[in-house]
Amino acid sequence: MSKKKYNIKNHNNCSCSNTHVNNKNVIVEYLYLDLKVCDRCMGTDSVLEDVLTTMLPVLEMAGYKVEFNKIEINTIEMANKYHFVSSPTILVNGQDICSTIEENNCSNCSEISNSNVDCRVYSYNGKVFEIPPKEMLAENILKAIFRNQKLTYNTKKYVLPSNLEKFFSGKLKKSNCSCGDDCC
Repeated sequence: MSKKKYNIKNHNNCSCSNTHVNNKNVIVEYLYLDLKVCDRCMGTDSVLEDVLTTMLPVLEMAGYKVEFNKIEINTIEMANKYHFVSSPTILVNGQDICSTIEENNCSNCSEISNSNVDCRVYSYNGKVFEIPPKEMLAENILKAIFRNQKLTYNTKKYVLPSNLEKFFSGKLKKSNCSCGDDCC
């Protein structure tokens, strides 16, 4: 059996601009800080692509149209625009597929920003994972699809978490340093 490939769009438009989604449209958004250095972001990206590749034929057979967008959150302005609270985050029709946000130290993002940065971990079946298992993503994506077919966004005022503020300011400071990567 051959797997059907889906189109991955890398752009800065999120489903936030849509106020309503046809009940057979599914918008999956992958929000992340880095896909070059961060093992969590790269690992989650790979697992998510595998899960979506497997799920897509079944969802299409059921009449669903799936759109997948990868969105690199590389500035404070983007974090504010997307109400980004932790990396990495997976949204289905505007909703985080995980009900809680847990974090621990991320050595990769700490290295990128030259500061102590925490990134997301995922609890599933009593265990904590830095890269979510396929079963967890498949289960949570399906729950999100069937739980709510309408885009809804948290209406609370967004405040950039201090952890992300530290990441972006450290990254900026490190990139502006004239004495090389090793000094700051």
